Amino acid sequence: MVSAIGNDGPLYGTLNNPADQMDVIGVGGIDFEDNIARFSSRGMTTWELPGGYGRVKPDIVTYGSGVRGSGLKEGCRSLSGTSVASPVVAGAVTLLASTVLNRELVNPASMKQALIASARRLPGANMFEQGHGKLDLIRAYQILNSYRPQASLSPNYIDLTECPYMWPYCSQPIYYGGMPTIVNVTILNGMGVTGRILDKPVWQPYLPQNGDHIDVAMSYSAVLWPWAGYLAISISVAKKAASWEGVAQGHVMITVVSPAENDSEVGGELTSTVKLPIKVKIVPTPPRSKRVLWDQYHNLRYPPGYFPRDNLRMKNDPLDWNGDHIHTNFRDMYQHLRSMGYFVEVLGAPITCFDGSQYGTLLMVDSEEEYFPEEITKLRRDIDNGLSLIVFSDWYNTSVMRKVKFYDENTRQWWMPDTGGANVPALNELLSVWGMAFSDGLYEGDFTMADHDMYYASGCSIARFPEDGIVIAKSLKDQGLEVLKQETAVVEGVPILGLYQTPSDGGGRIALYGDSNCIDDSHRQKDCFWMLDALLQYTSYSMTPPSLVHSHSRVAPPTGTDRPLPQRLEGNHLYRYSKVLEAHLGDPKPRPLPACPHLSWAKPQPLNETAPSNLWKHQKLLSVDLDKVALPNVRPYRPQVRPLSPGESGAWDIPGGIMPGRYNQEVGQTIPVFAFLGAMVVLSFFVVQLTKAKSKPKRKKPRVKRPTYLQQQSTTSSSSTTITTHTGKNPTV
Repeated sequence: MVSAIGNDGPLYGTLNNPADQMDVIGVGGIDFEDNIARFSSRGMTTWELPGGYGRVKPDIVTYGSGVRGSGLKEGCRSLSGTSVASPVVAGAVTLLASTVLNRELVNPASMKQALIASARRLPGANMFEQGHGKLDLIRAYQILNSYRPQASLSPNYIDLTECPYMWPYCSQPIYYGGMPTIVNVTILNGMGVTGRILDKPVWQPYLPQNGDHIDVAMSYSAVLWPWAGYLAISISVAKKAASWEGVAQGHVMITVVSPAENDSEVGGELTSTVKLPIKVKIVPTPPRSKRVLWDQYHNLRYPPGYFPRDNLRMKNDPLDWNGDHIHTNFRDMYQHLRSMGYFVEVLGAPITCFDGSQYGTLLMVDSEEEYFPEEITKLRRDIDNGLSLIVFSDWYNTSVMRKVKFYDENTRQWWMPDTGGANVPALNELLSVWGMAFSDGLYEGDFTMADHDMYYASGCSIARFPEDGIVIAKSLKDQGLEVLKQETAVVEGVPILGLYQTPSDGGGRIALYGDSNCIDDSHRQKDCFWMLDALLQYTSYSMTPPSLVHSHSRVAPPTGTDRPLPQRLEGNHLYRYSKVLEAHLGDPKPRPLPACPHLSWAKPQPLNETAPSNLWKHQKLLSVDLDKVALPNVRPYRPQVRPLSPGESGAWDIPGGIMPGRYNQEVGQTIPVFAFLGAMVVLSFFVVQLTKAKSKPKRKKPRVKRPTYLQQQSTTSSSSTTITTHTGKNPTV
């Protein structure tokens, strides 16, 4: 299947279904200067989050911007979109399937293998923008005509040092004690619709290239069907390399087995062995203050549940579907933190599954998930021991949630949000131990903070905060009132930012902000990266920003006694999609705390040999030698000319043609045939004309019709004569 990846670029994590499936050829768009089209959606796939990592998509790109096509009524028009690019690839697939010599070898996997192996890589674009590169029809033809059934990998190598193509993997080196780097590899099985991995994948480090400094764990599809499967590679640094810096290399080797279509094959099975080269950059473990942990586990997305957009002004894009990951819609924030020297890791497990003493700050942004009681206890203990916390919340108002419900024509049912922009009641339970809470107020507006222009987009306010904390308030519009009653009101002194130093000796710090849109790429109008820098200076280095401490917008911390805290929407279905809740007699309750992920590191089989210098060129489809595959013969026919006899002049030679009076025997035998055919055509023409002339009826002489007034006069005269005969008088008129 060939499918367009969507037109939601340049935002990352915006792939459309079914183009994000592993057995589908997802197509992106480029312009005629080989630049990635701005509208073309970017990877990664997001439905594997938060427990894993997305796959490389699109698979391939081709022309999709300003392409001439037929108009709706007549003529031509210029068309743009990935839905223009995907028919180009579909046409290429059809052409390849019709011209390949051995059509029995053509199947969905082999076709995809040929397309991605032959693609031309575009400079300056990463793999989540261009996939494997630009469509190359001629090279794909060459590959298919020398193809033998085999397995291949996408991507076919992992190089954490190659930028920009291997972004985001190349954007941050790995180190001992960090969260494992996960690479989601697709296995394409060109040998058959079903297959399996024989035994287990093998990890073979190159000893001359320090391959023994990294540990590798693998999980994979038990069955490859249809035509594809997955291979998840987790990479971590060995303990002996905790203070080492350098490059380490090795490869993973897997063997794929598929039933042979012809039982006469040896053993009745086809076998293919593939290597996945791995190259990583290792650095010494950074200091705690430089390490930031992003909480991915508590972020939920559409589908399957209705999780609304954080900015209610964006009515044309009402769903939160980009994954809320540092490599998708928080990509710019991640790039900014890396440029500031921070090392950002992703937590895809409960809070109980990381060592808080190794990190300076835990970053929670736009969290929709609930929290296990054990997580709340663990976080309090970690903060008492020096871990700091930054929370970016969003709106939560049950009346507004009921207001933004909609009727889905496909499912024939009403869709009610399962939470707001963030799950404020769950966040309040997490923060209650420090006397902090967010409200169900919904605010928006422009303001200035520390000489920076800011925009508050559908955020909430701080309802409670410790009295010895720092709170910043601003004047904002009451957006909740506008949504519910279409009325406009400005509220003075809305608490939006809070800073707090916990009282325990050596304890961490907590920072709260009521809106995440200023660091979210989805619909960001004005970024607040400067504020994030200031908050990290406060949480990681205990440096209170002077611009906030001495701000004229500083107010007394709210006590929250004037209004109740927000409650969960009655009858919500969050338990259907939650990793924390489960249904219990109509009243959801927390599930048992799951065990932390345990990786089984592969036993290395070291190789005392040198790794390939160029991983990309090294990994090509097996048995394919493009230099030995001939292209279709499309040269025009050029008659052979008899060589000149001794003494003959070549003055009349016509280069590349036939010389007058000199032609070879084949040409001489051909001329009488053409003369005979020409004579027959002329004779047939005259016979047809003669036959038409004889069969044509003779034209009769046209009868002249008398004028009407003469006919009337003749009729009158005749009548008068008749009357006179009877009466002898003229009739009385």
